[in-house]
Amino acid sequence: MIIANKEYLPRLIDLYMHDVLHMRGAVLIEGIKWSGKTTSAKRHAKSLIDLSVNSEKERAEFLVRENPDRLFSEDTPILIDEWQKVPLLWDTIRNQVDKRTGFGQFILTGSTSQTKAAETLRAHSGTGRIGRIHMHTMSLWESGDSTGEVSIDTLWKGVKKVYGESKHTVADIAFLCSRGGWPEALRMRKDLSLKQAYLYIDEICESDIRNVDGHRRSAQKMRKVLQSYSRFSTSDAPNTAIENDVFDISKNTLADYLKVLEDLFITNETEAWNPNFRSATAIRQSNTRYLADPSITTAALKMGPEDLLNDLQTFGLIFETLCVRDLKVYAQVLDADVLHYRDAAGLECDAVFHGRNGKYGLIEIKLGQNRVEEGATNILRLAKKIAASNQKIPDFLMVLTGTGFAHRREDGVYVVPIGCLKP
Repeated sequence: MIIANKEYLPRLIDLYMHDVLHMRGAVLIEGIKWSGKTTSAKRHAKSLIDLSVNSEKERAEFLVRENPDRLFSEDTPILIDEWQKVPLLWDTIRNQVDKRTGFGQFILTGSTSQTKAAETLRAHSGTGRIGRIHMHTMSLWESGDSTGEVSIDTLWKGVKKVYGESKHTVADIAFLCSRGGWPEALRMRKDLSLKQAYLYIDEICESDIRNVDGHRRSAQKMRKVLQSYSRFSTSDAPNTAIENDVFDISKNTLADYLKVLEDLFITNETEAWNPNFRSATAIRQSNTRYLADPSITTAALKMGPEDLLNDLQTFGLIFETLCVRDLKVYAQVLDADVLHYRDAAGLECDAVFHGRNGKYGLIEIKLGQNRVEEGATNILRLAKKIAASNQKIPDFLMVLTGTGFAHRREDGVYVVPIGCLKP
C-alpha cells in the first residue's frame, strides 16, 4: 500500500475495487478530476508510476516502446496515474495482463479520455482483461453528512418500518449543494470549501479544454455552455435549447464543447428506463441532463447557499443533482443502475434504482416537505401503470427529501431525507 500523508476518507468504492482486482488483471478508474481516484487507488497499489510528473512521463514513453518489462518491474498492483498521457500504455498493459495471467496486476486512473486514448479504447476495449470503475465525487454518507439510518438494501428486502432523523436544515442542504462532494473541500474551512467548484471551473475552462486533444477552444464560450447546461440540468432539453440559450454558438461547435464536457466526465447524464408496457404510451428515450456534482451547477450559475435559499425553484433542481449523484454512488456497491422514466403523457419518475438482481425501486426527489404528497402521488400512479401491464411491480417506492424524518406512509411510500440514506 502506498501511504498518503493526509488522513484517508474511506470510499464506498474501495470494497468494489478490491473485488474487481480479484477478478481482472487490471482495473481502470475513471471519473471527474479531483474526485479522489488517485488517493483511493493508492490504498490498493504497491507501486506507482505518476505520469503527471514530466520525468515519469518521458521514462514511460521510452520504455513502453523499448522495454515494457522494465517499466512494469515493480511490485504489483502497479498504479499508473493519468495513464491517458501515454496512450500506448493501454495496449501494452493488455499484453502484460495476458503474459502474467494473474489478477490485480495494474490499476489505471484517468480524469480525461483524450482523443488518442479514446481511439485506443475503441480499438482495443480490454474486455475480459481490464475492469472499469467510475468514481463520483463523495456522497453524503461518505462525507459524514448522512446518518445512514435508512439503507436502500433493506428497502429492497421489504423492511416495513424505517426511522431516521436528518440533522440538516434547509440552509445546511443549500451549503452541501454548494460545497459539493470534493474530498479536499471537506478539509477546508466552510467559506473556503465553497470556492472549490469555482476553482474547478476555472481550471477546466482555462486549461483542460485544450489538454483534451490539443485543440484551441474559447474559455469564455465554454463558461457559457456550462452555464446554459446548468440551466437545463435535470431535464431532457435538446442541444438546440442550449444552442439558442448561448446564442453565439454554432451547432457543430456546441456539439464539440459538449463532447469535451463528456470526455472530462463533467456531465453525468441518466439514461431512460424502458419497461415493456402493453399500452401505447410513448416513453421518451432522451437522457436526463446532470452535471457530475451539484456544486458545479451552483458555481456555473454563479450562485451560493444564500442564492439558493432565495431561489427555491433552482435550489430544487440542484438538490435533485445532489440526490442523483448519491444514488449513483450507492448503486455501484449494490450492483444497480440509476435510470429515469418520462412518457408522452407527462408521467415521470426522477430515479429508477434498478438492480441487476431484478429488484428495483421508484424514487421521486422533492426538496420541501410540502411537495412530498405530489411526489408520492406520481410514483403511485406509475406503480399502478406497471401493475396493469403485468410487469414486475416495484420493490419499494420512495420520496427523497431535504429535511425531516424518515418514515413509511400508510400507502407504502417511504419518505426519506437524503441526510438519512446509505446503500
